[in-house]
Amino acid sequence: MTKKLYIKTYGCQMNVYDSARMTDVLAPLGFVTSDRPEDADVIILNTCHIREKASEKVFSELGRLRSVKENRKTSPVILAVAGCVAQAEGNEILERAPYVDIVLGPQTYHRLPEMVARAAWTRVLETDFPPEPKFDHLPVPTTDGVTAFLAVQEGCDKFCTFCVVPYTRGAEYSRPVTAVLAEARRLVATGAKEITLLGQNVNAYHGTAPDEKSPWGLGRLLRVLAEIDGLHRVRFVTSHPRDVDDDLIAAFRDLPQLMPYLHLPVQAGSDRILAAMNRGHTAADYRRLVERLRRARPALALSGDFIVGFPDESEVDFADTLALVQDTGYAQAYSFKFSPRPGTPAAEAPHQVPEPVKAERLARLQEMLSAQQTLFNSVFVGREMPVLLDRRGTHSGQLAGRSPYMQAVTVTAPDSLLDQIVNLRIERVRPNSLEGTLVDSAGPEYGSCGCGGACHGAKGE
Repeated sequence: MTKKLYIKTYGCQMNVYDSARMTDVLAPLGFVTSDRPEDADVIILNTCHIREKASEKVFSELGRLRSVKENRKTSPVILAVAGCVAQAEGNEILERAPYVDIVLGPQTYHRLPEMVARAAWTRVLETDFPPEPKFDHLPVPTTDGVTAFLAVQEGCDKFCTFCVVPYTRGAEYSRPVTAVLAEARRLVATGAKEITLLGQNVNAYHGTAPDEKSPWGLGRLLRVLAEIDGLHRVRFVTSHPRDVDDDLIAAFRDLPQLMPYLHLPVQAGSDRILAAMNRGHTAADYRRLVERLRRARPALALSGDFIVGFPDESEVDFADTLALVQDTGYAQAYSFKFSPRPGTPAAEAPHQVPEPVKAERLARLQEMLSAQQTLFNSVFVGREMPVLLDRRGTHSGQLAGRSPYMQAVTVTAPDSLLDQIVNLRIERVRPNSLEGTLVDSAGPEYGSCGCGGACHGAKGE
């Protein structure tokens, strides 16, 4: 009998991947996905604990879903909370929301069919870190599109003082090389042309080698992935500056399939604050790394993460962050006010910065980052770039996709070009996208956009 599954996903791309795999593990039980919780037999909130007031947002959503559950007059509804909030606050969820049937952490969703069966007579809490890797117990993944996520690494051993990931995702784990390559080949065989490798600290990858001798790093893994026939594009997120090694830098130099876009969070530009964050690098280390990467791939574009108002951040510290942003030039960036995460050292640190100060600093930083993004996008007007058209646009006759630099691009084009990499001339820049027209000539090589270096010179000048 067909049953319906509704999953609401919060947060990072790893959560998007996890939600897809939860769908996979429930499919043999007859579950198909639904866009409406009101129609579902199982409802899952796949939660994220990174952002401010994450747990409050979950409880607010649970309150709304309670009425969905209680108003069902036929078959019962199973309500589950998964992900990092579940891992961190599982017992509290069961206490505050007695109508929740299942609470499961991100390392246990391969056991979801068993949990669903148990939920018929008891409430389920599964937040222990199991001894076996969950990836060994998941069904073979497929894709119904031309872009796909592939988790290669999970967890983190860095213990930044503001971050809950080591506590909710556990210690670093890298999947064996053979498993990663097998999954990548299956994804390509079912239609993927672009694969994004995922990990909380993906460039710390150290997967067991096929010969079971010394482990492979991410650079070597990328080289073998690039040899897969039909795989045109490879990306990876999220990286830590401490784990960008020589081989990874060389991969950006050597592999046209590796897109010229790197998300490289730095969080702050002040050495004093970086030390308080336990980042393990200085601002000068980051600048040198960026210089090396751009020497290897001159057209490389960067995105980043920034936290403003970290405990004891002074105006001088914040000025150092603005200077690093000015010197680096970002194509895109994510910036947030510091918000204490329960259980992390920074949450208990003295000299918390007042909220109005945080808000004022964030506004100044975002103004600079927005100017850099606008400048970065503007240099492509009149130029050509290859775009993977992976979806229909919002208007009739429109297709949309991503550039090598992760920009959203729209074009008026026939449906026959859907799922194809086509060459577009960029005609205009919109607030959140580029707009192009089809051209017949072969486009520029990946990593050589023809911008004359302006891609990484977006310093808001």
